[in-house]
Amino acid sequence: MVTQPPLDREAELDALESRVREALERALGAGATAAEAHAQLSRGLSVNVRLGEVETLEHMQDRGVSVTALIGRRKGQASSADLRPETIAACVDRALDIARYTEEDLCNGLADPGRLAVGARDLDLWHPSPVDAEVAIERALACEAAGRAEPRISNSEGAAFNAGLGLSVYGNSDGFIGRSSGTSYSQSCVLLAGRGDGMQRDYSYDSRRCLADLEAVEATGAEAARRTVARLGARPLRTAAMPVLFAPRVATGLIGHLMGAISGSALIRNASFLKGRAGERILPEWLRVAERPHLRRGARSAHFDDEGVATAERNVIDAGVLTGYVLSSYTARRLGLETTGNAGGVRNLLVSPGGDGEGDLLAGVSDGFYVTEVMGQGVNLVTGDYSRGAAGYRIVDGRLDHPVEEVTIAGNLADMFMDIVAAGEDVDTRGNIHSGGLLIRRMMVAGL
Repeated sequence: MVTQPPLDREAELDALESRVREALERALGAGATAAEAHAQLSRGLSVNVRLGEVETLEHMQDRGVSVTALIGRRKGQASSADLRPETIAACVDRALDIARYTEEDLCNGLADPGRLAVGARDLDLWHPSPVDAEVAIERALACEAAGRAEPRISNSEGAAFNAGLGLSVYGNSDGFIGRSSGTSYSQSCVLLAGRGDGMQRDYSYDSRRCLADLEAVEATGAEAARRTVARLGARPLRTAAMPVLFAPRVATGLIGHLMGAISGSALIRNASFLKGRAGERILPEWLRVAERPHLRRGARSAHFDDEGVATAERNVIDAGVLTGYVLSSYTARRLGLETTGNAGGVRNLLVSPGGDGEGDLLAGVSDGFYVTEVMGQGVNLVTGDYSRGAAGYRIVDGRLDHPVEEVTIAGNLADMFMDIVAAGEDVDTRGNIHSGGLLIRRMMVAGL
């Protein structure tokens, strides 16, 4: 099997920084009044297996640079997948050519120099492990085999294992140079149970910064099998308004919709039902959503954002109140506000457990719907209207009664957010949004 040679992180970061400095120097020398550049390197290994056989094995290596050149308030951008000096020079020249022919935008410009990051502590994001193709294949096969060991599993869509690392350097003409690096590992398994019209499908996965933090591959496969078999015999519900409990892996999507509605890009397009709501209570008083960009081994941890602005911990929602938006320098200027250090998005959101019966969200529900999967694109952030296909389980007297499929859940996000009764302690920590289950007092569930 082909293996990639070990990577010398510091030497590679030095090389990327050299390219960034070259790009900035050339841009300023060729007429730019300001410039920024970003150079990156990434490597990855991905394996997919199905029914005990390897389907795909992919080694990936990528390098690239992007340059933004400013002439006054006119901006041009260009990028290249080649880091040779002559290619970077051509990339800078293209960015300048674009800037010369674009319209002036008074909101263009680099980040405020006073907001740029200074110093950094170790966020524990770099955990390279000697994962070669043989090891990756072995892990993926073991994951699927554990799932297929369940007798009621009838087929498999496969298991996967992925390992990757990335290095990047960002710099601008105000003298900022920021270096970052990180690793990531993930595994997943998708299985089927039953036959014909009664066939069901479900999955499980795990994703971490450090290989040692991943759960055992056999646990991922077994959990995929458990979830899949539990869905056998699913049927629709009768149409009714009832409490709806979103499982953690689905609840993170609701919080994602909230972040989308308070993002600067949505606000400047007047495409958000939450525009103008900063300082108002939009969720229950007990609920807090915190951004923790310096979380050790966090999925999106960083000391600076995509513009070099220092990231900072804050409560985006505090006692149910929207404390501010999610802004880059450009979107902040368009709105007459200050950047929140969120160029590139939010970084590690934590939803604090709370509300009524957060220890056991099922216990207080006598007749409701537990949602484990949502389908479709029926979310309108302009109006807040929400309508999606869903599957999960009927809740009867505080317990899961039978699996449910072919229903639609509908409401309006503004009402749904205010009607959150509790946030569970079963927090999903695998991604950028950490949330337990979210119980909503009442939604329309349309079925039979």
